[in-house]
Amino acid sequence: MHRYLRAIGFSTFKNRKQVNDLLSFAVHHSDAQSYTSIDDDEDLLFSEYQLEIAPGIGVAVRGEYSDDNQFILNYYFPFCKGAQISSYEQVEIFRFAEKEAYAGSCDDLKLGVSLIFYLQNVIPYLKLAHANRYPIKGTSLTLGGLSVEGRILLPIEKKEADKRRIRKESANRTRRMNAARNGDETAMEELTLEDIDTYSNISRLVLKQDVLTLVDTYFMPYGVECDQYSILGEIISYEQFENKISGEKIWIMTLSCNDLYFDVAINAQDLIGEPLAGRRFKGVIWMQGQVNFPE
Repeated sequence: MHRYLRAIGFSTFKNRKQVNDLLSFAVHHSDAQSYTSIDDDEDLLFSEYQLEIAPGIGVAVRGEYSDDNQFILNYYFPFCKGAQISSYEQVEIFRFAEKEAYAGSCDDLKLGVSLIFYLQNVIPYLKLAHANRYPIKGTSLTLGGLSVEGRILLPIEKKEADKRRIRKESANRTRRMNAARNGDETAMEELTLEDIDTYSNISRLVLKQDVLTLVDTYFMPYGVECDQYSILGEIISYEQFENKISGEKIWIMTLSCNDLYFDVAINAQDLIGEPLAGRRFKGVIWMQGQVNFPE
């Protein structure tokens, strides 16, 4: 059973029969279907069915059709679709070894690390790849995440002058990182010295202050799975929805984390605290993404 089914409102599922019933319902009552042939075999039809149980969240079922037109399930996953563009950086896509599933990798300068995510819109990518049209220019990336445990933290008090200073420093750091990526040695040295100063200051201040009063947001890889992250992000907006099948409440929050914007869905019973704009969300997320291909 998929661990993140709980995040979209199926916390009471305890056995495989309940999951199989849900997947059968998703195939027969899907809100969206897509198909494509793979591996140059026009007779092998790879299919995806999506069932939305609340706006932007639901279950996707993927599989193949046999010669006698029977659908064979390969795998499924819960999803959360983002509502805004998260990045315009170029995305590389890689296939998983054991199944027809894909991960994306994006080197966004705002994060300073390679962002790896589970690819949601596999069918459009396979069609482009089959036609030898990928990589393709002009793509953008929309991110969404699922969480099964999180808490709400109070914000760090910032005056308007502090906000302007933070925006300016962030823009300067992005400019230096872009220069460093293009081989500018001066920018590399400046970034190294800046990181040393930051580490030194935090090491000194953390002896007297809580680290969460010093660090506004963070975005760090978590565990052994490359698409999971421990995050602390500012809540920009939030909504609560009800799973139309189970009736459980789900929070969907738009977060700003290291100047990266994305949505996170979490079961209301797994969230400690009440989300409000300006407060912060701290938790572990499974990052997913949709590459927006140009028409």
